[in-house]
Amino acid sequence: MINQPENVGAMDPELRNSPVAAEFDEDSDTVLQQHPGAPVCYFNAREYANGEYVRSGSRLLKCRYGVWVEVGSADPHNP
Repeated sequence: MINQPENVGAMDPELRNSPVAAEFDEDSDTVLQQHPGAPVCYFNAREYANGEYVRSGSRLLKCRYGVWVEVGSADPHNP
């Protein structure tokens, strides 16, 4: 059985969250450079290790050195 990424819901702006960048957005490199080599990402004050995936609404996010990178749709019926 394949593990599905945790559904974390929407970001709560009152809690600690790492920035989100689109995978192919020009600004992604700038955001990634602001967090060089961070070992974890935060989503609603919870830590996620580098390389972990989560679902937030219809987005699939991957922790990449302190930045959430949007890597696609979290809807298996509409990838």
